[in-house]
Amino acid sequence: MEIVITDGFTLSAGEAGWKAFNEFGIVNYYDRTTPVEAVARCYNADIIIANKTPITADIIQAASNLRLIAVTATGYNNIDIAAATKRNIRVCNVPAYGTYSVAQHVFALLLHLTNHVSINAASVHKGEWQKAKDWCYTLQPIMELKDKVMGIVGFGKIGKQVGIIAQAFGMKVIYYGGREILDNTQPVSLHELFIQSDVVSLHCPLTKDNKGFVNKELLGLMKSSAFLINTSRGLLINEKDLSLALHQVRLAAAALDVLSIEPPEKNNPLTGMDNCIITPHTAWMSDEARKRSMQVTLENIKAFLQGAPQNGVNG
Repeated sequence: MEIVITDGFTLSAGEAGWKAFNEFGIVNYYDRTTPVEAVARCYNADIIIANKTPITADIIQAASNLRLIAVTATGYNNIDIAAATKRNIRVCNVPAYGTYSVAQHVFALLLHLTNHVSINAASVHKGEWQKAKDWCYTLQPIMELKDKVMGIVGFGKIGKQVGIIAQAFGMKVIYYGGREILDNTQPVSLHELFIQSDVVSLHCPLTKDNKGFVNKELLGLMKSSAFLINTSRGLLINEKDLSLALHQVRLAAAALDVLSIEPPEKNNPLTGMDNCIITPHTAWMSDEARKRSMQVTLENIKAFLQGAPQNGVNG
C-alpha cells in the first residue's frame, strides 16, 4: 500500500513526525506539493493525506488505486468531494481538533484590539514610561468587554467555545447558524447580528453559497465602534469591501487569521492597514491541536482499513 502525504510540514515540521504512518505501508512524504506536482506524486497512491493541498478531479481520476483521502483538518473545501464520491473514494477529516486553540486565538486577537498590550509594552521598552509625567498611561483607549455583544456567525463547536469564553468576560452572546446549544444565548438573523454586535466573529465553513458574504451591505450595518474577527476561511469576506469599510471607519477594526489567498499576494488590500490586524493562519497551530490532528488522522486510516470508516464527509 502506498500513502502520499502531500503537505506535512505545517502539521509536524518535517518527515520525522510521521513515522507512525509507516505501519500502513510505503509512505511518500512531502513538505509541500504544488498543483503542478500533485498528479505525478499522487498517481500510485492508495491513500492521500492532505492538509491544504488541492485534491482536484484530475488528481482523483489519475490515481487509479486511490481508496481514501484523509484530510488532516476540519475544513475540506480543498477536496473535490463530488469527484471522490463518483469514484467511491472515501474522504475523512478531523473534526474538533482545534476547537480550544482557535477559540483562544479569537480572544488573543480581540484583546489585542481592546487592551493594546503590544503597543504599550513597546512604548515601555523604548523608555517612554521613564519619561512620562504621570504614573500610568495608554497610547490608545482601552475597552472593557463586559456587557458588550459578541455575535457569532456559525454556532458549531468552535463558535460555542467562543461563546463560553465571551460569557466568562461578561459579554452577551448572539449567534446565527449552527446546531450547538448554550444557555443564555440568542439566535438572530444575519442582519440583526451585524447590527447589534460589538464584536462579530466568523466560525462557518466555506461553501459555494457563502463565498464573500461579508460584503459592503453587511459591513455597512456594523457599529462604527465594532470589531470583525475571522479565524475561519478568508474567502468568507469580500476583502475589497472590507478594506473600503476600514478606510471609511464604518467599523473600528478587523482582526484576521485567514485571507482569501495564502500566503497573501502583494496587492492584498488589507495588508499594511493600521486598523486591520493579520496573523498568518496560526489559530489552529498549538502543539496540542497538531498532536490531536495527527492522532485522529492515524485513527481514521486504521478504522478505514479495518472496514469501519469514521469521520467521513461523503458517506
